[in-house]
Amino acid sequence: MDKGNLSVVSEFMLLGLCHSWNMQVLFLMIFFMLYLIIISGNIFITILIIIDPQLHSPMYFSLANLSFIDMWLSSVTTPKMLTDFLRENKTISFGGCMCQIFFVHIFGGSEMGLLVVMAYDRYVAICKPLHYSTIMSLEKCIGLVATSWTIGFVHAMSQMIVIMQLPFCGPRELDSFFCDIPLVIKLACMDSYNLGILMNADSGVLAMTCFVLLLISYTYILLIVHQSSKTGASKALSTCAAHITVVVLFFGPCIFIYVWPLSITWVDKFLAVFYSVITPLLNPAIYTLRNKDIKSAMKRFRSYYMHSKGNS
Repeated sequence: MDKGNLSVVSEFMLLGLCHSWNMQVLFLMIFFMLYLIIISGNIFITILIIIDPQLHSPMYFSLANLSFIDMWLSSVTTPKMLTDFLRENKTISFGGCMCQIFFVHIFGGSEMGLLVVMAYDRYVAICKPLHYSTIMSLEKCIGLVATSWTIGFVHAMSQMIVIMQLPFCGPRELDSFFCDIPLVIKLACMDSYNLGILMNADSGVLAMTCFVLLLISYTYILLIVHQSSKTGASKALSTCAAHITVVVLFFGPCIFIYVWPLSITWVDKFLAVFYSVITPLLNPAIYTLRNKDIKSAMKRFRSYYMHSKGNS
């Protein structure tokens, strides 16, 4: 393939979630409401953590970053999906497609690293409470969060360096609502089977490494606390329940997309929706409903707002 044929395709055609106009209108209303909840919920948690001094701790600094990532992870794909529900020709430019791939993987990779950081924070808080303030200092917390962002950036760049070199000169239909590497690679004008396996392995190794670290961390926490107290296991499980729930919801779709792809169109679309819409929606709800500190901060914020409104 000579260089003159590289990237001849200037845009891709997205086939979307379905072809029925009535279903698209229904999906538009549903996902528009969900997206508003995602944005408002994650922004609220981020602002609440910033303005409430009692939430200025390593765990909530990580949680604020998680909400920020979830907000943008959903924003990379959902607005485009919403506008495409109203369009007959669902096209995306080559540059727009590459941007979607880059930002999905930078935010996705960063969230994986951040969840490991949050698991480490819970390990120190539960298993070494007397040394928590020393081990999880502000400087170390910032460094760990910065490392998670670096992991996401390096992962995304490793994907982009390869995919930007692929020749696209023929097929341009993507049977999804956004650009993702497994689908885009199949459109390259070359035998992409082995490359597809390699690229999936890149994402799969990162996902499985983080998932195994998280599994080991939370198992170790439960075992250590259970040995020191009869009720320790239940207390530790209660403390870590929100984190464990988020881990399962986030890594479940990732594993079936990149580690163990099912190659069933409707399943792939469902997993993509779950990954980009449902998980960012559930994260703020899970942490808000199960976290006493967040609930108390919300009450203080409400009291302050009502007091200020009353004085005005």
